[in-house]
Amino acid sequence: MPAPYVVAVSRDQAHRFSKVPVDSITLVAGIGVLGDAHAGTLVQHRYAARKDPNQPNLRQVHLIQSELFEEARERGFEIGPGDLGENVTTAGIGLLTLPVSTLLDLGGPVLRLTGLRNPCVLINRFKPGLLKVVLARADGTPMGRAVPDEPRPEVPPVIRKAGVMSVVERGGDVLPGAPIRVTLPEGPHAPMEPV
Repeated sequence: MPAPYVVAVSRDQAHRFSKVPVDSITLVAGIGVLGDAHAGTLVQHRYAARKDPNQPNLRQVHLIQSELFEEARERGFEIGPGDLGENVTTAGIGLLTLPVSTLLDLGGPVLRLTGLRNPCVLINRFKPGLLKVVLARADGTPMGRAVPDEPRPEVPPVIRKAGVMSVVERGGDVLPGAPIRVTLPEGPHAPMEPV
């Protein structure tokens, strides 16, 4: 497997499902991506902000693994950088397996992982049936609808593949091709939950 790196970067000033790939993005510590609709110290996600607009923004920067694009392609879906609303598309790193508070150095700027993106029905509105690619039971059963966060012992756990969320610890410019250096938090490690 190649060393982890940034494949693409994207942003959008408006709250749309997809983001526009650009030549570079600027990360601002404690805020997010300069010029992106999800930047801010307080929650910017529209659904979460309606519930409580004063909660901290744990979703400043969305990262997604480019390996998901190949999995989607094998199931008949063409998707690429920015399509699922991510700011940073990565390669060569198991984003979904990293623990909470992992630090990712993107060639200078640093992100701290806060949790998993919880896929919602908007994915199916973007491309009907795509939710089954990014949401499945641990036994491999694809799911065609979003699920609540509460686990139920009688049902296999949910695997969310729509990327991870993070906050900016150290700002700076991020460009495609930048190496990604991973620093795990001190143990014990906690698995990421949806944020």
